[in-house]
Amino acid sequence: MTSHPPAAPVRVLLADDQALLRSAFRVLVDSEPDMRVVGEASDGAEALALARSTGPDVVLMDIRMPGTDGLSATRMITTDPDLDRVHVVMLTTFEVDEYVVESLRAGASGFLGKGAEPDELLNAIRVAAAGDALLSPAATKGLIARFLAQGPVRGEETGAGSPGAERLSALTGREREVLVHVAAGLSNDEIAGRLTVSPLTVKTHVNRTMAKLNARDRAQLVVIAYESGLVRPQGG
Repeated sequence: MTSHPPAAPVRVLLADDQALLRSAFRVLVDSEPDMRVVGEASDGAEALALARSTGPDVVLMDIRMPGTDGLSATRMITTDPDLDRVHVVMLTTFEVDEYVVESLRAGASGFLGKGAEPDELLNAIRVAAAGDALLSPAATKGLIARFLAQGPVRGEETGAGSPGAERLSALTGREREVLVHVAAGLSNDEIAGRLTVSPLTVKTHVNRTMAKLNARDRAQLVVIAYESGLVRPQGG
């Protein structure tokens, strides 16, 4: 039987202006055999520099920091072609926060409240490293839908004739169907059950959809689904 080398640990960069909080996160992350902290930043500019020098898999990014804030840093990280494998998880004190949606638009993989349990934080790191979105709770999806529905981004129109909708023209009918289910927060297994196909088939559709829409991960697919008008907020 062929033995496989152990997977490399998930490399984590911590970005928060509170040194005590960073220390607590470092102890927690470094206590896990499958992950390790590769750097600590106290503001967004330092986070960007460290992301470029250490090549983390996941950045835990505080939204509010002095100087370059977490939102600006996230946008710079996610638009840097050399950092296309870096996933950002936003940390926020208040989960009902308009900046949460702006961070998703900026390219973050999801967000987590600072009051989350240790297991939730560790799970968030693993989920983000795998390219999945931290968007499962119904309240989170409702929040995203509500803020995305408030208005288009940078003056873009929404609806069938909008530039956002144009992006979907490359998708097949099945890929659009899968995108709707992804936007609803369903996992590949759940989508497979709805469509009576295998989870592997769903994964293939999701990957092709991300490639066609130039989306970094599932979180970006959710944003695109709402901004294009393919999915409408419940009751909106």
